[in-house]
Amino acid sequence: MEEEQVTAPSPEKQTDKEKALKRKKWLKRAGIAGFLFFLIKGLAWLVVAFFAWKGCSS
Repeated sequence: MEEEQVTAPSPEKQTDKEKALKRKKWLKRAGIAGFLFFLIKGLAWLVVAFFAWKGCSS
């Protein structure tokens, strides 16, 4: 009996499924990063607005 050697696919020969999984993983990371960016940005603007309102009311 002959044993077949299993080798990792080279980057040029990735299947469509592997490419789709990579793309999905990248988009998920980008989505999480975008969400966190806008969350922090929004919270920062709320802090700025709060201190501006508090400073004007004195």
